[in-house]
Amino acid sequence: MGDKKRAEKGENPKNVDLSAFVRPFTVSDPRNFRLKQFATAEKGGLDKHAARQLLDVNRARLDELQQRLYAENRWSLLLIFQGMDAAGKDSAVEHVMRGINPQGCEVHSFKVPTTKELDHDFLWRSTIALPERGRIGIFNRSYYEELTVVRVHPEVLAKQRLPAKLVSKNIWRERFEDITAFERYLSRNGTMILKFFLHVSKEEQRKRFLDRLEEPAKWWKFSMGDIAERALWDKYQAAYQDAIRNTATAFAPWHVVPADHKWFARVVISATIVEALEKLDPKFPKVDKSQSPEYETVRKALLADAPKAARAASKVSGKTSGNGGRKG
Repeated sequence: MGDKKRAEKGENPKNVDLSAFVRPFTVSDPRNFRLKQFATAEKGGLDKHAARQLLDVNRARLDELQQRLYAENRWSLLLIFQGMDAAGKDSAVEHVMRGINPQGCEVHSFKVPTTKELDHDFLWRSTIALPERGRIGIFNRSYYEELTVVRVHPEVLAKQRLPAKLVSKNIWRERFEDITAFERYLSRNGTMILKFFLHVSKEEQRKRFLDRLEEPAKWWKFSMGDIAERALWDKYQAAYQDAIRNTATAFAPWHVVPADHKWFARVVISATIVEALEKLDPKFPKVDKSQSPEYETVRKALLADAPKAARAASKVSGKTSGNGGRKG
C-alpha cells in the first residue's frame, strides 16, 4: 500500500514518506513552468482527519529538528510565503509553526514600504530581517512583492525614486538576476531557503472574502483595496508565473502549494520543511567526555546544597527505588 493510502486510512502517519506531499508541488522545471499546470484544490488522497494526524506528526518532528538547529547554531532556515489575498498565508504560519520554541523563530510581515525603506535598495528591509544562525525566519510576503505588486502597479516603482536611466525595459530581468544572486549568496553562507506560493483559485478567494464580510469578527481582515486587487487577478497570475519561472533554483526552490483546502496546504508546507531539515540533519553539540568528572562534581555539590528536607526526601526516594519499595 502506498504512503498516501496509508495516510488516508490513518495508518501510523509517522511512517509516511513525506516526499509524496513535497515532490508533486516542487517546481522542478522552471523553464517550462506554467502556473495553470498546478491544481488549486488538490487533496493528495487525504481527508481532513488524516491530514490533521499527519500535521500533528510533522509538528512534533519540526519541534525536535528546530531544537537541534538552534543548538547546533550553524545553519538558519528562511521560509518565504507569497500568494494572493486570502490565500491562507497567516493561518499556514500559525498552524504549521504551532508549538515551535519562539526563541528560535521570527515572523516578519512586509507591508507597504515606509519612507525610510524607500530610501534604500529594495532588498534592504529584507536583509536586516534575515534569521540568525540556528533560527527559523518567516517572511509573510517578501522581496518578491517587487516582482508582483510593483510590476502590476508601475506607480509603486516610481515611488522608489530610482535614477531614471536605471528604470529600463530590462528592470524585471535585472531584478530576477539580483534576487537569484542574493539567494545564492545566502545559501553559500548557511541559510537554507524554502519558498511557498499558496495557489488559491479566484472562486475560493471570492468565498473567503464573503466569509470575512459575513462575520464582524473578521472585518479587520478585509480591505476595499482587496477588491481592487482582485480585479487585476490575471495580471498577478502572470507576474507570479514569471517570478517563479525566473527564480526557482536548486538552492532556493519554489513550492506551488494547493491552497483551496487550507488543511491540505498545511500538510504540504509542514512536510516540505520537515523533509528539508531532515536532509540538513542538524546535531546537538557533543560534550567533551573529559569534562564528565567535572559535571559529576558539580552535580554532587548541587545535591549537597539542597535544603535538609529536600536531602532527606532524596535519600528516602533513593532507598525506595533501590529495593523496589519492599523491605530488605
